[in-house]
Amino acid sequence: MNLNHHSLVIVTPVYEDVEASTRLFSELAMQFRGNVFVVAVDDGSVKEPLDTLGLDKAAVDGVVLRLRRNVGHQRAIAIGLGYVSEHIRENQRVVVMDSDGEDLPSTIPALLEQLAPEGIDVVVAQRKSRVETFKFKAFYTVYKRLFNLMTGRSISFGNFMALKPGALKRLVVMQELSTHVAASVLASKLRVTVCPLDRGPRYAGQSKMNFVGLALHGFKGLMVFAEDVLVRVGIACALIAGISVVGALAAIVLKIIGFSTPGWFSIALGVLVLMFLQTGAVTLMTLMLTGVVRAGSVTTAVAYHQFVEKVLVPEGSPGEA
Repeated sequence: MNLNHHSLVIVTPVYEDVEASTRLFSELAMQFRGNVFVVAVDDGSVKEPLDTLGLDKAAVDGVVLRLRRNVGHQRAIAIGLGYVSEHIRENQRVVVMDSDGEDLPSTIPALLEQLAPEGIDVVVAQRKSRVETFKFKAFYTVYKRLFNLMTGRSISFGNFMALKPGALKRLVVMQELSTHVAASVLASKLRVTVCPLDRGPRYAGQSKMNFVGLALHGFKGLMVFAEDVLVRVGIACALIAGISVVGALAAIVLKIIGFSTPGWFSIALGVLVLMFLQTGAVTLMTLMLTGVVRAGSVTTAVAYHQFVEKVLVPEGSPGEA
């Protein structure tokens, strides 16, 4: 079996979800009639470890990367992309998608069609419709507003995307990729276009992502732009500190000319001085942290080999890609 013999490569993380992933393999085989290679990353599953049986049943070419431990959804994708980057050829295309059915195989051709122009490196899926609870939708709306405020960038897509080989090789040398895939695409400066697509229902089971996990995932997106976030926080704190100084001076003037009521001056001045001290301290901290982030921002390749316990190849295939 050779990854190079297929024009399309699918990278999908799987965690304790054999039933859903098996159905995904079948739908991919029907959609692309064998002209697809699947790299399924088993993210340290214990109860339902993924093997090659699902690939065999679907009669689809591919491999299973079984990881030594659970590393999380984003790093699992980064590991799969790192594996593919060592074998990819210029005429191939890579699609990243979830294995639970919410990313529909039938919509992949739309992504690939928009990826065709020479001036496009990555096509990301933007959801036209969502099959989620009101709580999730409300949180996601707040998160997008916060992300835009803190980073100056807009994020409206997830992991479902199509990439050209050049974009793939650029992403896998970004240390941020293991933290947040979508934010790394924004930080990569690649030429990105958006493809509006519907989101499908899960094939089976329930999502393993709870509210805390979603919040953590959102904050990881901000971590990719930590330097920008720290600078914006520092500027905001400096502005508040300046306003508190102006307010304190105004309170002193009002006290001198006799316009302050008893007790008002001491309370107002105390609050304003406290605001100045706190925001000043936060400003200094953000400046220090910005220096630490800048000093530590050394780009390293995603060393995926140390996480992979074994590469499982379906029976009857000539060997590993």
